[in-house]
Amino acid sequence: MELSLLLNTATDPDQIRFYLGEITGTTIDPGTTLFSPFYTNLGAFTTIGKNVFINHACSFLDLGGITIEDDVLIGPRVNLVTESHPLDSGDRKALITKPVTIRRGAWIGAGATILPGVTIGENAVVAAGSVVSRDVPANTVAAGTPARIVKSIPVKL
Repeated sequence: MELSLLLNTATDPDQIRFYLGEITGTTIDPGTTLFSPFYTNLGAFTTIGKNVFINHACSFLDLGGITIEDDVLIGPRVNLVTESHPLDSGDRKALITKPVTIRRGAWIGAGATILPGVTIGENAVVAAGSVVSRDVPANTVAAGTPARIVKSIPVKL
């Protein structure tokens, strides 16, 4: 919590990267940019690749593990959620965790929510405001609530 406070009050990009590295327990690539504020419940289970851009007010619940590969763009107010609870009311206090993976070159639009167990494929786009409960294949655009594939993205060789 103290590191999150320090990150969210830092104004220098290098300081922000430093505190993000302290939170995740890794070295953050100098090509990666994070705009604060940033929220996480732990951070130790998040891996962030090179040349990643994370816009302001994102929330990462990472107990199930979050992997963000290189060259990913994450819009403002995006939620990456790896945790859920059983539907059975008697077990609802139990925690179910499943990883979230964002593959290389993906773009997650503003206000999107990625739910536990979802992989966003390479170069895929998640439209703003979408709620993604299933994997998004590479080179596609997913939109809506729940998100569905709405188009393919031509692959440039």
